[in-house]
Amino acid sequence: MLIRSAKEPNALALADRLREEVCGRLDGGSRSRLGQFLTPPSVGRYLAGQFQGYGEHIRFLDAGAGLGSLSAAFVERLLSLRSKPKSLHIEAWEIEPAFLPGLQLVLDDCLEMASGMGIRATCEIHARDFLQEAALIADGLFSKRERFTHCAINPPYGKIATNSDARRILRRAGLETTNLYAGFVWMASRLLTAGGEMAAITPRSFCNGPYFQPFREAFLSFMALRHVTLFEKRDELFADDQVLQETIVFHAIRGSPNCELRISNWRSAAEIETHLVRQGTVVSESDPQRVIHLPAGNEDLEVSKTADCLTSSLENLGIQVSTGRVVDFRSKEFLRSEPSVDTVPLLYPGHLKSGRVVWPIPASKKANAIVASIGTEGLLVPNGVYVLVKRFSAKEERRRIVAALFEPISSPARYNRVGFENHLNYFHTNGRPLEKALATGLALFLNSTLVDRLFRQFNGHTQVNASDLRRLRYPSAAELRRLAASVSEGAADQDEIDESLARTLSLKMQAA
Repeated sequence: MLIRSAKEPNALALADRLREEVCGRLDGGSRSRLGQFLTPPSVGRYLAGQFQGYGEHIRFLDAGAGLGSLSAAFVERLLSLRSKPKSLHIEAWEIEPAFLPGLQLVLDDCLEMASGMGIRATCEIHARDFLQEAALIADGLFSKRERFTHCAINPPYGKIATNSDARRILRRAGLETTNLYAGFVWMASRLLTAGGEMAAITPRSFCNGPYFQPFREAFLSFMALRHVTLFEKRDELFADDQVLQETIVFHAIRGSPNCELRISNWRSAAEIETHLVRQGTVVSESDPQRVIHLPAGNEDLEVSKTADCLTSSLENLGIQVSTGRVVDFRSKEFLRSEPSVDTVPLLYPGHLKSGRVVWPIPASKKANAIVASIGTEGLLVPNGVYVLVKRFSAKEERRRIVAALFEPISSPARYNRVGFENHLNYFHTNGRPLEKALATGLALFLNSTLVDRLFRQFNGHTQVNASDLRRLRYPSAAELRRLAASVSEGAADQDEIDESLARTLSLKMQAA
């Protein structure tokens, strides 16, 4: 039985104690299925501190409320204001039965605290599916409801199945998304009044990529970002739950003019660096994909200025980038640990070492070769010069983009084809090899600190997709060849790459 302890000074402390108790009893499989990661008090307070305006009458939305931590943090914030509202109404949605008794206790405590400060306070708990009800409310199919002035949200994570009710609900509401957190944020934003504010903690993954483009377009069409917080450590916010994907906190206002916004870089609770940037720096009006760039500080802003010298696209260069065609679990019968007379080389990410390709790797856990046959013809490319990029970078690697120059394997001469495994991206020219000087310069450019810093501004995870590489701007073909000529043969160190690229781009800046 859940009870209120006299030791707890407020509703937020109660919510935190219940979080530990209830989560200790709830099996991890259930929480994983629902995508639930409950909000610690420090995170709740940080979200509550994002809000800028408070009127006389507050209507607060807590979607996916859990045990009410965000409601409790919001009430704590309200009660600290010099000018307090006259009324407060909280509406909370929570579908997990194990959380409902604790949620009721926490909200009762919130009402008691608010009433004690002279605020007329009420609450309502909906033990039903938020997406389904929010769609009906937004479309006016329920009895007429007032919109919400404030929303704090730590939405559930997880994929949405193509044939699920959630997918159909969101599609009818005008949003195509494959992720639950984007659906929750979108629906919650639709329930805000004009000028209504949202503070959210979500994965950073929505900031780029084709899967989240419909969400970005829809959300940014009527919500203006005002403050975004980046976290240097992936486990800073949810260490207890071992959430390791990159997470951000953002504050947005419905219908707010697109003025400057703040970006904060959280190194620790005691060290938060904040700077102002233009909206156009974060989301370019000329970008049809509406990718969100988040420079972490003044150094990143300088990097963005330097990147203005990069005027070429891959299309301008006559280069394409694709994902490796060999999916090993689908091609098991053709894979071989060692080369033989009927095989050709097969490259995995593990074959990339310090900007070069090392093949074969004896006693490797991965295959080194693939049988060349009619069954694999469509999986192979002509043997020649390519630039390879790992699709997933390891945590210990300093750069997100790890590139290597692949040169044709000429011994024995029978190798006229090669295979690239699906965890590699490869740069090519219409499916054929690249010119060596151009490829060498391209590999050096991709391994530069400049590209790493640029990439981190719009990509918040360790996955590097071909679509991300297409988004980058590149030096011209002549500049890439000049870069290749300026670096010594063999594996160049990071300083040499960066200095050579800086010299190449400075010539362009001086000419301009």
